[in-house]
Amino acid sequence: MSDWRADELKLPPITPMGWLRVVLRGGVLGLVTYCGLLILLVVRLIERPLFGQSRPWTPYITQTVCKLAFPILGLPLITRGKPMQKKGAVVANHSSWLDIFALNAVQRGYFVAKSEVENWAAIGWLARATGTVFVARKGIEAKRQQSLFEERLRAGHKLMFFPEGTSTDAIRVLPFKSTLFAAFYSHGLDHIMSIQPVSVVYHAPAGNDPRFYGWWGEMNFAPHLLHVLAAKHQGRVEVIFHPEVAVDTFSNRKELATYCEAVIRNHHLLATRH
Repeated sequence: MSDWRADELKLPPITPMGWLRVVLRGGVLGLVTYCGLLILLVVRLIERPLFGQSRPWTPYITQTVCKLAFPILGLPLITRGKPMQKKGAVVANHSSWLDIFALNAVQRGYFVAKSEVENWAAIGWLARATGTVFVARKGIEAKRQQSLFEERLRAGHKLMFFPEGTSTDAIRVLPFKSTLFAAFYSHGLDHIMSIQPVSVVYHAPAGNDPRFYGWWGEMNFAPHLLHVLAAKHQGRVEVIFHPEVAVDTFSNRKELATYCEAVIRNHHLLATRH
């Protein structure tokens, strides 16, 4: 496991034309993202006093911005299957910062992220504004986190999280941690909630390292973003929705996590071969 984490992704130097694409794509993407954020904040000022936690309007703004990101990048986004309409959560493999855009573009929901993300420059601000649920890794926080999960789920929010606990090189799926699944087995939630496994698959541009879109280990965000923006020819991203399952089909969180991991890994493996 340690070998692949230490194996660096060697990206070629950015050409002058590549830098031009960085400026054009990056400028448009930044403008769309932060204009969308401004609109979201204004709408939220009206939405919050009227609806509280339920957020009936602002998720559409987030989804629109994320949808626009892919044509701006010149990166095709392909969706297979359908997002579930039932109450519950979506679990997916985690390969890249692009996962956030991809999953938000094809459905409306709220991410679960580690608490450190809340303090990241620019990204933390966006995450807070879009209703991200922040969780701490410390065991002493488990009870508070479970209460927070319950509150958001009972408010009708569809939560989206990455059970691997870290991002990968886009060519593998790591074992799932079952910790976050525990919230679905409290106070009767298992009888009313469903879980939908989702495989996110990246196909690198022709002739590039198959890990081109992967973002893992000690990789810095800025250089990786620049190379994605600079790419003359992009690959593609697939988001594959698998059938949802009722939580109470499984007797405990470990069984549920194992099932989701197997479904996502098997379809990820099949999709990367095509």
